Formats: sequence, structure tokens, C-alpha cells
Amino acid sequence: MPPTREAPDRGPRIMLAAGEASGDLHGATLCRALRTLAPGCRLFGMGGARMAAAGVDLLADVTAAAVVGGSEALSRVPTLYRAYRRLRAALRDADRPAALVLIDFPDFNLLLARTARRAGVPVVYFIPPQVWAWRGRRVRTIKRLVSLVLAAFPFELPLYRRAGVRVEFVGHPVLDALAHAPTRAAARAALGLAAGDGVIGVLPGSRREEIERVLPVMWDAAVRLHAARSSTRFVLGLAPTVEPAAVARHLGATPRVEIVHDRTYVVMRAADLLLVTSGTATLEGALLGTPMVVCYRVSRLSEAMIRPLIRVPWISLANIALGRAAVPELYQGAATGERLAREAMRLLDDARASRAQREAFAELAGQLGEPGVGSRAARLVLATAAAGR
Repeated sequence: MPPTREAPDRGPRIMLAAGEASGDLHGATLCRALRTLAPGCRLFGMGGARMAAAGVDLLADVTAAAVVGGSEALSRVPTLYRAYRRLRAALRDADRPAALVLIDFPDFNLLLARTARRAGVPVVYFIPPQVWAWRGRRVRTIKRLVSLVLAAFPFELPLYRRAGVRVEFVGHPVLDALAHAPTRAAARAALGLAAGDGVIGVLPGSRREEIERVLPVMWDAAVRLHAARSSTRFVLGLAPTVEPAAVARHLGATPRVEIVHDRTYVVMRAADLLLVTSGTATLEGALLGTPMVVCYRVSRLSEAMIRPLIRVPWISLANIALGRAAVPELYQGAATGERLAREAMRLLDDARASRAQREAFAELAGQLGEPGVGSRAARLVLATAAAGR
């Protein structure tokens, strides 16, 4: 049976599905643009607080349950399955959506895409799976299930086109989010910093496993950096999906680490250097022009599962997008407090090294398109919903 058509005086019903803090942020950008272009549209699905604030009727919120790796995901299966059942029921309903928009979160979202396809609901993938980095065979699944891919990086276009996937380059949505980032002076004022204060930003991630595995390494590095530079201040940017208690138990008394909740861009802009967990934050920090050291750790089992599938030599989006190692990366056994502190001191002490990073970041900014990503994506989503395919 074909999808139910909307009455002429009503906007389309659009389902969206995001499962992590970054997806919630990018989904909110898209939702605001959809409401601007089609004020009568009705948005519902899965997301977090930001998407809810942008007008999405949430059927499920699993952003706090996002995980790293394969073995860590097992404990979250019941939560994710309950969310999937709610969304599946909405896709099968007589008043099914005119389109489904998937935002990252590929293991869950590709399963949801299969249900949508069977129900005759067109699927748009915003922030598609990183098939260029790992699990490249997913592109075949995407070709079969997805009506349109909205590419965030220009190098994704030829990859998807060669596979026969319909794709449009819209740019990365962080460009829209960063349009509202404070200036460096405003960010430092917001944190109460004096002109000469040295500041290191600590960004341990938005998932529980990232906090548990990476933050102890960052704390060890902070202790070493404080011993060498006792006047340095440390500010931790807490993701909205993380409770303060989850990070506080990994921090000691000296040096003092100030925890700032849900003001990541303030921390990124104010800092002289970032200690950052690999993820979207590496791209955000790079576009804001702040030098960084990237680190990451997963369980040994997840490492064994993931390693054979990886197709690129880097872990950070900044390096992947640039196609070279512009920022130092410490992964698994190499991610120690001693090495993290050493790399941080090198960037703090060597003006040429930090300047080289900033120059690379300026190059990156020119590759990702222009702000207005949400509007470009929203137009294509609405066109797909109207076409019904």
C-alpha cells in the first residue's frame, strides 16, 4: 500500500532518527531549517534535548545510551530495541511519515531504514556512515535502502556515485553550529580568564565508555602538565549527555579542573590547547582554530573487532578530512598520560608546531562548504518527501 498523502493544508510528517549527542546537535540544525521552509511540517522520531527544543516530538531518546565499539554495545541492546520498536510501529502506521531522515548512528539506523523501505517510506541519510573509513560494504546496503545521501564531506561524492547511490553534497552541519560560537575574547571572558592565563581544554567525549577509558589518561597528563606549568588552568567541557559525577570521580584535587556543562564551543575557543577524545569534537576544534592532541581507547575485544575493518590510517575527523596527520593521535596503548603530556608540551612550547596546525585547520575550513548546511539539507528532504521516493 502506498504511503498516506498529506492533505494540501498540512505540512509533511517527517520522522528523524539520531542516537548520539552529535547527531542530536546536527538534527536540531536540520529541524530548525525544516520548520523555516515548511512551517506546517510535523517532526517526530528519536533524538535528544536539542532536537526536542527544535520542535521534534520525541518517541525515544537514547543519546545517553550511546556506546563505543562492539562489545560495549551489548549492555544497551534492550534500550535500543525498545526505541526501535516504537519507531518501527510509527513507520508501519496508516499515517506513516512522508520521509525518514537518518542522522549518523548507522547500526541502528540502517535497520530502521529496512523497515521504512518495506513500508514505502523514502529514506534520506544526513551524516551518512563513514564507509570510506571502515565497513565499506555498507555502501551496498545504503544503495538498496536509502533514497538520497546528503554528504558532509566532498570526498564522499565520488565514492557514493561509483556505487550507484544518489548523493548530494550539502557540507558538514558543524559549519552552521559554529556560526554561533563566541569569539576568543568573549569565550575567555565567559570563563573569567585574564588576558595572560594559559588554558588547556579537556574534552573527554559524550559516551560513558569514552569517559571511563580516556579521561583517566587526560587527568594523568594534566598532573604532568601542571607540574611543568603550575599556572595553567584546566577547563573540562562536559557534553549534555554526561552527568558531572561521571567525570568528577576520575579527577583529583590538584590540579583543579573546572567543569563547564554544555558549553563546549566556549571551552574550545578560549583554550590555548585541547586534549580531545576522537570524534566530532576534533572537527569542531579544528574549525575553531585551536591546536589539539587527540586520543582514544576502546576495549581489547572492540579493538580486535574493529581493527580489520578500518580503511584509513587516522582516527580523528580533522586528519581524515585533510588526508594527512596534521594533529597528533594517540590510540590504545599509545594513549598514556606521559605521551599525551609530552605532545601537549611540544605544541605549547613550539610556536611553529602550533602554527602548522592552525594553517592546516584554515585549509580544512575551505573544504567543507559554506554555512547554510541545514537549509540545503532541508530543501532536499522536503523534495524527497514530496516525491515520495
